[in-house]
Amino acid sequence: EVQFVESGGGMVQPGESLRLSCAASGLMVSNYDMCWVRQGPGTGPEWVAMMNLGGQRTFYEDSVEGRFTISKDNAKNALVLQRDNLKPEDTAVYYCALWRAGDYDELRGQGTQVTVSS
Repeated sequence: EVQFVESGGGMVQPGESLRLSCAASGLMVSNYDMCWVRQGPGTGPEWVAMMNLGGQRTFYEDSVEGRFTISKDNAKNALVLQRDNLKPEDTAVYYCALWRAGDYDELRGQGTQVTVSS
């Protein structure tokens, strides 16, 4: 059974940074295209960052380009999202997911809450 456990969220002030991690079990992250998805208050899920299985290609949603960095920690079998210069509009629950057919797949984890507020 594939499972994802997201962690690293919290409450920060605008301009600060947070590093999110997603521990995977039931598969090897290095063998799959994967992504981060967020769901803000009152909004639907949206993908924000994607990395291909080999880690050579990354894509970002326009609003996070230049501020977020997605990576894979193959030794820990984890997907990582470094988030810098956080803004209030980044407030959301963040999930990791497989990337399939040009979109995010099922959200299997509980997510991790990030709140950006002064």
